[in-house]
Amino acid sequence: MMKTFREAATGITNRYISDWVESGKKVVGYTCSFMPPEIFHAADILPYRIRGIETESMEIGDAYYGPFVCTFPKCLLQLAGEGKFNFLSGAVVSTGCDAMRRLDECWRKAGEDFKGTLPEFFHYFDVPHKTDPHALKWFEDEITGLISSAESHFNVTITEQKLKKAIKTYNQGRKLLWKLEGLRASKNLVISGEDAFSVAVAGTVMPRESFNEELEKLLKTLSNKNKNPVNSKRRIMVAGSINDDIELVKLIEDAGSTVVSDSICFGIRSETDQVNTKENPVTAMAKRYLSNSICPRMFGAYKQRFDFLKEKAERAGVEGIILQNIRFCDLHGSENGLFEKDFEKMGVPCLRLEREYGPLTETGRMKMRIEAFFERLS
Repeated sequence: MMKTFREAATGITNRYISDWVESGKKVVGYTCSFMPPEIFHAADILPYRIRGIETESMEIGDAYYGPFVCTFPKCLLQLAGEGKFNFLSGAVVSTGCDAMRRLDECWRKAGEDFKGTLPEFFHYFDVPHKTDPHALKWFEDEITGLISSAESHFNVTITEQKLKKAIKTYNQGRKLLWKLEGLRASKNLVISGEDAFSVAVAGTVMPRESFNEELEKLLKTLSNKNKNPVNSKRRIMVAGSINDDIELVKLIEDAGSTVVSDSICFGIRSETDQVNTKENPVTAMAKRYLSNSICPRMFGAYKQRFDFLKEKAERAGVEGIILQNIRFCDLHGSENGLFEKDFEKMGVPCLRLEREYGPLTETGRMKMRIEAFFERLS
């Protein structure tokens, strides 16, 4: 049952993407969870969350970015320069952070130097850093502009009816993921954190209808599974920097824990927020995606993010929190320090874990620190 999700979660491409491209359909990659994938789904274009796994060197990434930058966007640029994303018909780069913003200009320059590595459709999608009325109007304009650009380039028409249908499909996927989150956080262990994370990652690279169908099957199987009432492993939450590599979750669980909750981009972070199907689709998407301030890129919402983590931790009954961040990630690195202080004050043990993304991952060092943290819990 997990084979489909694991295959999609552990490779740059998967059989769904291959079948999609072979049938003559388009795939558009995007870099940030603030970009509504419903837009491309409504045009019968597969939205694909761009990932940096399978990076084996950093020659290209270092040449354009330099050494003192988060390795996630550098891995994306490395793979783009190597032609690993040549199956994409387009790409949308957003301002997740300044390093991700620079991916737009670095990829454009790399496209000049490595012919054929820049998709013909290449769009910069800006995202405000606040949620006030002015920012919401700005974000609506960004969404409208992206729709117009996609319609013009791909010669498609994205109607209000098509958008509402796509929104309904994605809302269903969110409901199913939240059911999975509930099962993962239950006292009786029915699924590992590694498997749950694999499902979440797969949802960003599979056609949504196929994902929903496979997830419904998995949930039915898990609901009928013989539950193990004795879970002697430590219940851990993982939060912080972006991660799409299930090996990080596996490393934490192999050290003697179960990851029962997470707050990671690519994970099951917040799937309770549905897009309102009764409003104008553009307005509804703008409200849903922008009002979700669980990323530290959003200004002035620390208390909201802390309360969000606190609620998830209490609901899952976690014994400790691993606050990981990619080296040179100022946003998560700084906020993890605040989380650590406030959670420790509440009596919730925390481990701050700095790491590299991709080929520079220091597995041995991280394993030692995680095991030491678990000793502290016991």
